Amino acid sequence: MYFLGIEKRFGTEAARDIDAGVWANMAAIEAKILKRMFNVGESPDVPAIIDLLRKSSWALDQPFKKVEISAKRATLGIDRCRTQETRVSKDLCEFPCKPVRLGYLKAFAKTLNPKVEVSCLVCPPDTHPKELWCKWEFTIRT
Repeated sequence: MYFLGIEKRFGTEAARDIDAGVWANMAAIEAKILKRMFNVGESPDVPAIIDLLRKSSWALDQPFKKVEISAKRATLGIDRCRTQETRVSKDLCEFPCKPVRLGYLKAFAKTLNPKVEVSCLVCPPDTHPKELWCKWEFTIRT
């Protein structure tokens, strides 16, 4: 709700920039809390990071996700996005959320293991297929 208020008063770009900072900070906080809560050791591997990410507030709000995991790589795709679908239903433009989500996911992963790289495969404002809003890749440097 705060985002819509900021967007209405200052525009989408300002709201997105504020949102990105908030989510990056939240990611680091959540990663530390989840690591402690689930007794995860130092420098967890990609599967452990994805397991914790699935327990994060952002992921819990994304029920339509597909995850593919191997020992050193994982992808996370969001087939339906409540935020985007709500915006579209209210005749608002798609939210260019790539910097927000990328910042969140990088901060989350790096807080747990600095060797984990997160990259965006697709996310608005990118052109995306109708059945996929965003997709992210997690890899680990050895």
